[in-house]
Amino acid sequence: MPPFLKLKTMLSFTTATSTFVRFTPKAKALGHKFNYPFSSSSSSIQFQYPPLDHQWSGLDNWRHGPLNRDRFWGPNGPFQGLNQTDTDTGMGTDPPLVLLSSCSSLAEMGAVVLSTADPLTKSKLSHFAYDKWRREGLPIGVSQAPPRPARPLNPQLVSPKEIPPPKPSGLPLNAYMLHNLAHVELNAIDLAWDTVVRFSPYSELLGEGFFADFSHVADDESRHFSWCSQRLAELGFSYGDMPAHNFLWRECEKSSDNITARLAVIPLVQEARGLDAGPRLVKKLIGFGDHRTSNIVAKIADEEVAHVAVGVYWFVSVCQKMGRAPCSTFKDLLEEYNVELKGPYNYSARDEAGIPRQWYDPSSTKKDEKNNKLSEL
Repeated sequence: MPPFLKLKTMLSFTTATSTFVRFTPKAKALGHKFNYPFSSSSSSIQFQYPPLDHQWSGLDNWRHGPLNRDRFWGPNGPFQGLNQTDTDTGMGTDPPLVLLSSCSSLAEMGAVVLSTADPLTKSKLSHFAYDKWRREGLPIGVSQAPPRPARPLNPQLVSPKEIPPPKPSGLPLNAYMLHNLAHVELNAIDLAWDTVVRFSPYSELLGEGFFADFSHVADDESRHFSWCSQRLAELGFSYGDMPAHNFLWRECEKSSDNITARLAVIPLVQEARGLDAGPRLVKKLIGFGDHRTSNIVAKIADEEVAHVAVGVYWFVSVCQKMGRAPCSTFKDLLEEYNVELKGPYNYSARDEAGIPRQWYDPSSTKKDEKNNKLSEL
């Protein structure tokens, strides 16, 4: 099977149809007037995204909305909190945030986030990197992603089979499930930033809107981790109190040289699994009697629809540039990268995010074929 937009072949693809705002050093050197993606006083995205069929109805609002600063969970849900950092500078008073002060591009800031081991610091840096890029109108730039993101000493990373069940873990069921979710969210921060940094040399081909979307995803994931971390502390625990697996990052490493594989494996498989698991997790937490944690999980699951929708949008966009059918390309990639799809599926959430059922559910394909035959008769 031919390679799917691998890095060594990406330069052969055209972007003549792209309508994204471009920033180029050459234009700056020539004194040409150009438009940054954000003005210094605005938090509204200025990119124009070509619409696609069946895209999530809320995608435009998610892209063009104001920066979400609700990083704390109060009695009635998410809120901004009383100890917000200085929104005028965006850097705040936390010493680790100074790491971003010398960065001059989105990719450079993403590399800093990936190289930060402390989870709460990583979460803060992710938010302020996206905020700084929006406010200051920095270019995408080019940077090099580390082979693996920096990680704290705890949790100990083991194989999925070595993760202890709830009772031997030493955590009550609600904290156990919340710890697992916190681990997913921390990995999601790095997965999104790795996508931004690793493919930054190809911003002219992918369009700057691609990097705007995935840095926005990284900001969302950092907020989710913040909520999980806060709730764990309220329960008397913290992230790192039990082992965790490294499966998510192994899947990311598989697609380090292939943008279509990255989009297929991470947003369209891994994040889509979150849509499937979210309602079940909420139900378990309600049954356990922890409505506060269930509300946090429900909110996270609801916001993950946007991340899957972003994956659908860019996967279809890249396939269109390559002249390939998205459905068959998706299936071919999962076979090539040995990625297994598992139900039960949350069809309503997946439909909302824009994933066609034929992509992941063989029974849907069979039904379509049967209906086509009946219509022919």
